[in-house]
Amino acid sequence: MNVEMMKQVLTAEALSAAAPFLALTVGILLLLVVEILPGTATLRPLVFLGTLAAAFGYAWQQANGPELRVFAETYVANSTTGWWAILFVIATLVAWLFARKFYREEARFEGEHDVLLLSAAAGMVLMAGSRDLLVFFVGLELLSVPLYTLSGFQRAKRTSIEAGLKYFVLGAFAAAMFLFGAALVYAGTGTLTLSSMDAADLSKSITIAGGALIAASLFFKISVFPFHLWVPDVYQGAPAPVTTFMATGTKAAAFAFLLPMAVLLPSDAAVLLAAIAVATMALGNLGALVQTDLKRLLAYSGISHAGTMLLAVAAQVSGGASAASVSNAILYYMAAYVFTAGGAFGLVTAMESRTGAPVTIESLKGLAQRQPLWAATFALFALSLGGIPATGGFLGKYLVFSTAVQADMIGWAIAGVLMSVVALGYYLRLIVAMYMQEPAKDATHGEGSRPWANAMAVVCAVGVLVLGVLPGWFMEHMK
Repeated sequence: MNVEMMKQVLTAEALSAAAPFLALTVGILLLLVVEILPGTATLRPLVFLGTLAAAFGYAWQQANGPELRVFAETYVANSTTGWWAILFVIATLVAWLFARKFYREEARFEGEHDVLLLSAAAGMVLMAGSRDLLVFFVGLELLSVPLYTLSGFQRAKRTSIEAGLKYFVLGAFAAAMFLFGAALVYAGTGTLTLSSMDAADLSKSITIAGGALIAASLFFKISVFPFHLWVPDVYQGAPAPVTTFMATGTKAAAFAFLLPMAVLLPSDAAVLLAAIAVATMALGNLGALVQTDLKRLLAYSGISHAGTMLLAVAAQVSGGASAASVSNAILYYMAAYVFTAGGAFGLVTAMESRTGAPVTIESLKGLAQRQPLWAATFALFALSLGGIPATGGFLGKYLVFSTAVQADMIGWAIAGVLMSVVALGYYLRLIVAMYMQEPAKDATHGEGSRPWANAMAVVCAVGVLVLGVLPGWFMEHMK
């Protein structure tokens, strides 16, 4: 590429659109420099936080600025992508702060850990803004490859290595499905850019088949039926901070692209998507009911929440709900989920860091006596995940089910609500254990001082309450 071509591509508008991604990229390079230069290790936290602050600032500008379509309309920056980028930054910050003092044998590799974490965040930002299948795939791999490594980061633990291997093998299979689907879409439409696809070409059988394969690969990332079975094993085996990051950011990034990509799916697929959504909710909630390990329980809970959001996608595909209303509903839902699930998994991280042993429901017994703040915030997170009023989770569910009703999918919405009621069975069990049962004599989880964990638990709790009680500001700025 010569200088003139670079000037045509790298315009001020293009640089502004890609600013959050570029900020994360520069931060990654600075972290690598800090790792190489002797005596600069103490600067690593400042570089990491500064990078997230810069990315947040640029994302905030996008959330409140005009829409920009750059790089031949393969990348878009608008209010929605700006809010998605903000959520990715928050999810990264929550996971990173809860990871402080977590690693023992791997403490000397924390620099690599931070680089991988920022790389995954950069991939998320690229996925959210991409409007081209090839650009999205680059973002997908930029997210996935670091997560494969992070899942197996605790190399002394067999479960962590197993989690990384499982995630890698299944992730590679999903990537292959995406590429095969993209090839079929290109054969049917002659382009990989969504805005350039003709309506007539989208109705071709080969294009529909390609769209189905792409959707299936995204279903793996958001963990819906029948691509959900990897989630409990990987979440349980991966380091708890990595699980926190995967449970929030990865799901958000996949949904951020699934919404614009839904144009590849015919309206007849809405019923199938709704059936998959309800099946996912049922399997997630029923699977969580029998779990004793907290990470596995929350993993099945995450599967159920993915099914809930997929119901909104089905409403969009049917044509009964506008793309804007569905996008706002899922964006709000994910905002509440980032604070709720991030806080819940983060507290599991804090409890696990004390002994390194898995956190079970038995471990929660009497937590209110040992750590009142953790118990109170964890109870709030459980109520929000269950969709109790005055929490962000309640309003998120309300908005999602409203889109289904708007699309005249009332039966599916009722089924979703009933599945949410089933979920209260295991969420309330956690509260009962913390407040109404005596701790075991040898209970050690939750002991010790964790200032960062306390601070982040409070921040996440405030986010859940603000989204539940004062949602007007957020919803106003999403428009």
